[in-house]
Amino acid sequence: MASRAARRDVLRATAAQRGLDAVLVTNLLNVRYLTGFTGSNGALLVRTDGADLFGTDGRYTTQASTQVPDVELLVDRGTVPALARAAVRAGLGRLGFESHDLTVDGLDQLRAVLADAADGGTVPELESVRRAVEGQRAIKDAGEIESLRRACAVADQALAELAAEGALRPGRTELEVGRELDARMLALGAEAPSFETIVAAGANSAIPHHRPDATVLRDGDLLKLDFGATVDGYHSDMTRTLVLGHAADWQREIYALVAESQAAGRAALAVGVDVVAVDEASREVIAAAGHGDHFTHGLGHGVGLEIHEAPGIGPLGAGTLAAGMAVTVEPGVYLPGHGGVRIEDTLIVTDDEPELLTLTSKELLVL
Repeated sequence: MASRAARRDVLRATAAQRGLDAVLVTNLLNVRYLTGFTGSNGALLVRTDGADLFGTDGRYTTQASTQVPDVELLVDRGTVPALARAAVRAGLGRLGFESHDLTVDGLDQLRAVLADAADGGTVPELESVRRAVEGQRAIKDAGEIESLRRACAVADQALAELAAEGALRPGRTELEVGRELDARMLALGAEAPSFETIVAAGANSAIPHHRPDATVLRDGDLLKLDFGATVDGYHSDMTRTLVLGHAADWQREIYALVAESQAAGRAALAVGVDVVAVDEASREVIAAAGHGDHFTHGLGHGVGLEIHEAPGIGPLGAGTLAAGMAVTVEPGVYLPGHGGVRIEDTLIVTDDEPELLTLTSKELLVL
């Protein structure tokens, strides 16, 4: 609870620096980050004078009293309009809002509510704060990092158990493997898979985001598994590629190349380093081997309450790394019609070496 109050204070300071009287937070994940509320209808008015107001509807009165006991509660089915009217009653002159979250119609409605509530008086001026809360979320605190560790440990253990039990074998389908991996993560304590688990066998492994289907696993296939577990709302993300039966020379060569590239990307993670430079460190290894055109996506991304969040690590990324950022490093080489390899870890940027959270071995596994 104390950390959430501190998070609101950071946003409060940002609002004050921009000359705002309050910020209306409507993105549900941002509301969760700032309050702990996990319901489906909630919004938050963070005021620079400290008189914050949390809004939800009658379904969540009890839940709100438990999860958000330190913020004054406003109960109204029309949560955002109710908070807007409260802002007018409080005489707030400049109101920040999350322009990336409100739709065009939602913004029009907000303006109409403010004008109606002002009833001929001064209508609060609206100003976008863009992704101010997402900027805060990019730096994880100790509690968030512990949740990420637990999420990664669940995924690690699920894969280890499936491999040990012979569940990754020729004759099974991608869908069967994916469903069993998901079920195992749930059994080990995950709230849900982090995203739709990717199981890609044979030529399908050359498709970066292949959706598992009825394809049957065969001897000699590359098998790419991209998956994660959600714990306390925080997502892990890991990819491992293995070979079923016998590994061909070309498969070993591509795997070794991606492993070298991934190691270079991990080594480049350091405080103050530009995210584009991290991508370049990994990408240059693959390009030098003549496979630059076969690495078709960014190197990685932030991970936390969302599976993809700031910072983006790629050629079009922006900004530098900071201690406490949780990021993935996931280069790949994809040969259409043949197969592909991706190796991915979740790591924490620190003032020293990055902390590796996904601990499954990256040695080529042949089952």
